[in-house]
Parts: sequence; structure tokens; C-alpha cells
Amino acid sequence: MIADKFAIKGFKEGLLINLGDGNWEEIHNLLLKQIDDRQDFFRGAKIALDVNQRALHVAEIITLRDQFTDRGVELLAVISKSNITEAAASSLGLSTNKAVLHEKSNFLKNMLVDGENAILFRKTLRSGASIKYPGHVVIVGDVNPGAEIQASGSIFVWGKLRGNVSAGIDGSEKEIICALELNPTILRIGNITKEEPKVKLKLKKAKSAAQKAEINNGKIEIHDWDFKKSINIKYI
Repeated sequence: MIADKFAIKGFKEGLLINLGDGNWEEIHNLLLKQIDDRQDFFRGAKIALDVNQRALHVAEIITLRDQFTDRGVELLAVISKSNITEAAASSLGLSTNKAVLHEKSNFLKNMLVDGENAILFRKTLRSGASIKYPGHVVIVGDVNPGAEIQASGSIFVWGKLRGNVSAGIDGSEKEIICALELNPTILRIGNITKEEPKVKLKLKKAKSAAQKAEINNGKIEIHDWDFKKSINIKYI
């Protein structure tokens, strides 16, 4: 039996999707359906596919790559234990090495926040940096203007948040955005977006208190954030 959804993990450059075993045509169609069902999340993403032992030929990878492109998704790598797949992917200029995932990076770690999938970055995000993750995102560092975070879950920043942030990008309005200093260029939760929050959200300036953005009655509101009690973090 093939799962109707494939496991997704974040890595430094994008998203890793493990396709497991099974009939390729069925796997292929289910993968495209998962992307189509979550267009807002996948749009602009770089994808590494782990196809395990499966032998894929050049034509099959080209077809998938073109279908990704049509959906605004970039196929970055195809990882496989099959020599046939490795040779086909390499001939198309795709990475076939797990090193592309930077899984042992000292600033990136998978974790759980309140029992749900999260990823931790121990690094300041500078202008041009972009993170997209199917879960919560935790940053230990600043998020500078010009940097961007997109998460299907919530976003927590132990530092200054001054870039563009979007939580609940699959449409969830229960997510929150928190920072020790909350001053983003653009802030979005679910389908509600606020620009120029210095004016529209009336952020506190005097004490630079930790703050939390959340949706109440269809509007984004800002409250003090008690970060010592708010979330339960577990490393995995």
C-alpha cells in the first residue's frame, strides 16, 4: 500500500521528499497531487527526491522535472541507491549526493515544538536568505530585512525579526509568529497579510519586549510573548 502523502523534511537548500517503494506511475501521480494540493507551500521550493532503490531513466526524470517546473518547483537532486538512477540524474545536471542536504550542518536541526515537526536554524538570516518548511520554524539569531521565512506552522525567532515572514502558508489561521523584537517588513498568517507593521500593527518601540502576532476575529493582533512558557521544544 502506498501512502497518500510523502514525508517531507527541510534542509539548507530546500525540501527533501522520501518517495519510498512502489509502482512509479502511482508514486509519480501521488507526488504531483500532493504538490497541487499545497500549491502555496511548494511554489518556489527546491526539491530533493530520495527514490531509494528505484531505477529511473532519463526520460522519466525529464518528465518529472518539467512537471515540477510547470508548478513553480525546482528539482534540485535525485538521491538513489540505483546506479541507473544516479547516472540518469547526473547526465541532467542534478545532484545525486546526500551531501547536498547538509544534514549534519551545525546550524540546522530537526526538532519538535509542542509535539509537531519543526526545524531549528542557529544562524542569522541575511538579505536574500529564504527558508520554506512544512512545519514550525525556530530561528536562534536575527532575520534581517530582505530575508524570508515561509512555514506551514508557526515561526519563533530568538532575535530581531525584520524580514518577511509567512506562517500557516497552507491557510491555517491558528499559527503564530513570535520574536524577541518583532519588526517585520511583511507579516502574514494564513491568508491575512499586513505590510509596514511599524504603522499598521503599532508595535512597541520603547521596551523592545518579546511579542507574538496572532489572528483574532479575522485580524492580526500583537501581544506580549512569554517565551519562557509558550512552547515545548524537544530535539530529535
